[in-house]
Amino acid sequence: MFIDKAVIKVRAGNGGNGAVAFHREKYVASGGPDGGDGGHGGNVVFVVDDGADTLSDFRYKRKYAAEHGQNGGSRRCFGKNGADCIIKVPRGTLIYDNETGRLMADISDDVPFIAAKGGRGGWGNAHFATPTRQTPRFSKPGVPGEAFELRLELKLLADVGLVGFPNVGKSTLISVVSEAKPTVADYHFTTLSPVLGVVRVGEGNAFVMADIPGIIEGAGDGVGLGHDFLRHIERCRLLVHIVDVAGSEGRDPYEDFRVINAELERFSPELAARPMIVAGNKCDLTSDEEVARFAAFVEEQGYTFFPMMAAIAHGTDELIYACANKLKELPAVIRFEPEPEILPDVDAVEMRAPKITVLDDDVYVVEADWLLPILRTIDMDEFDSLQYMSRVLEKSGVIQALRDAGVQEGDTVSLYDFEFEFVN
Repeated sequence: MFIDKAVIKVRAGNGGNGAVAFHREKYVASGGPDGGDGGHGGNVVFVVDDGADTLSDFRYKRKYAAEHGQNGGSRRCFGKNGADCIIKVPRGTLIYDNETGRLMADISDDVPFIAAKGGRGGWGNAHFATPTRQTPRFSKPGVPGEAFELRLELKLLADVGLVGFPNVGKSTLISVVSEAKPTVADYHFTTLSPVLGVVRVGEGNAFVMADIPGIIEGAGDGVGLGHDFLRHIERCRLLVHIVDVAGSEGRDPYEDFRVINAELERFSPELAARPMIVAGNKCDLTSDEEVARFAAFVEEQGYTFFPMMAAIAHGTDELIYACANKLKELPAVIRFEPEPEILPDVDAVEMRAPKITVLDDDVYVVEADWLLPILRTIDMDEFDSLQYMSRVLEKSGVIQALRDAGVQEGDTVSLYDFEFEFVN
C-alpha cells in the first residue's frame, strides 16, 4: 500500500548531569574539584534514502528517540555523548511541526536535517572553581532534549507529471519511454501509487517523469484519493495532460480535458498555471478528422498538441523531445522553503512560578518547564531576541523570584544552558 503521509513523535536525548567530585590521590593535598561534565544528548536527524519511495515504514513505528548523554565522572571524566537517532525518508519528504503546522524542512537534498536537538550536558563542579570558590560542592544537571510531534508528507521530485483520467495511457507511456515498470491493464486505477521513471533524451540529457494515478472529477475537493495524488505533481515543472481522443470508454475527450483542468485549478491555481503539453492517445481508435478537430480545440486554448499511440510507441519520441526542449526554458524543480520559528507571544505564554535553587552564595539556578522552549528560540547574538527574553523574565516573575531569593548584582544566574550575570 502506498503511504505518503505519516505522523510520528521524536525525542532527542537529554544531556547527562555534571559530577561533584574531588581529587583524591596519595601525597597530593587539596586536590581540588575534578567532577567532569555530562555528555550531550543525541539529536534526531533525518536523511534521504533514495531506495525508499513511500512512508509506509512509519505505519508500524511512530516513536523515535535518541540516546541520553551519560553523566560526568570523577577525575574530570566527561560523560559520553548520546548517539543520534537517524531516520531515513524518501527524497521529497516535507517535515511539519504537527502542533503549529510550521514547515520545518524539505528533505530534497543530501544535507541531513536535525529535527530535534539533544540537550547539552551539565557542568561538573570543576567548571565552577574560581580563586574565591575553590571547593564548589555543586554541579549542573543536563538540559532536556527537544521533543516534537511531526507530520511527514511526501511530494515526489519529478520534472514532468502525467495527468489525466484513469486508463488513458499514462502508465503505458512511462513504460515505453523509461525503464519504469508500472502495472498496465485494461481497467481503471491499475496504478495505485505514483511511479517515477528516468527518460533519457540523447547522451547526457535526461529528466524524471512521474505517472500520477488517474484523477477523477472531484479530486480537487478530496474525492477518492484526489489530494493524495494531486500533491505529487506540485513540484513538477511541466505537466503532460493525456487524453483518450477516441473516447474509447464512452467518455467525451473534450469534457475530460475540461474536468481535469478544473480539478487542477480547484486544488491549486498555481499548479493549474504550470506549463502544459497535451497528448492525444489512442489515435488509432478514431478517425484522422476527429484527431485534427481535437488538436484544433486544444491549440485554440494555447496548448501544444501531440497525437500518439503509446501502446506501439508511435508519436512518443516527438512528445519526449518536446518535453526535453520545454524543460530547458523552465526553472528547477520546486523546493519548499522552511518557515522561520516565531517567538511566542509573551502575553500568550502560560507562566508558572519558577523554581530557584541557590547552588552557592552567588550561583542561582532557574528551572521552569515553560521556559526551556522559549530559550530555544532565543539568539543570544541578536539584540531584539535578547530584549524579548528580558521581557519574558520580567513579566513572568523570574526576576522578582531571583530578588526574593537574595540575588545580588554580579551573581551568576543559570537558565538551563545559558548563564548571565545579574544586573539590577
